[in-house]
Amino acid sequence: MGDHIKWMTKALDYADEALKKGEVPVGCIFVYEDEEIATGGNRVNETKNATSHAEIVAIEKVMNWCAENGHDQREVFRQVTLYVTVEPCILCAAALRQMSVPLVVYGCGNERFGGCGSILNIARDPLPSVGESFDIVKGVMAEEAVLLLKQFYKGENPHAPEDKRKSKKSKDDQTSGEDVH
Repeated sequence: MGDHIKWMTKALDYADEALKKGEVPVGCIFVYEDEEIATGGNRVNETKNATSHAEIVAIEKVMNWCAENGHDQREVFRQVTLYVTVEPCILCAAALRQMSVPLVVYGCGNERFGGCGSILNIARDPLPSVGESFDIVKGVMAEEAVLLLKQFYKGENPHAPEDKRKSKKSKDDQTSGEDVH
């Protein structure tokens, strides 16, 4: 469990960086032979690309690391561990299967989009066309991951469409009947 804490602590740092950039605070690290080879944080708002999740960003970095260091990416992906602060969504869980990642260690669950059991179990369900299933270790430093998410969601996402933004009315405004925007 000590290694899980060590790597998850670093993943939480990347999640915090994403939060500071106005992104959903999810961070991850790919570890190969006890070495950090790729990291990722959400970049959806920055890139205006809904698929720029932390895991997808990091998968691309693993591919680049392999090319730069003369490693066969298929072999590397078969030996890595992914540490991610939040349960991978369905999209990311499928991508991780496609890449043959054997182990994913995550912090808190993802009750809206989770692909490792919270909504669907892309990680373990018999889906041979998606790739080999992977093992999961869940709940590592979950409270810290939830705190970062709460920090993000207590604010307003300035990149959300206008009709999806949270109303910032105070209790006084609501009780007086005034509509303040």
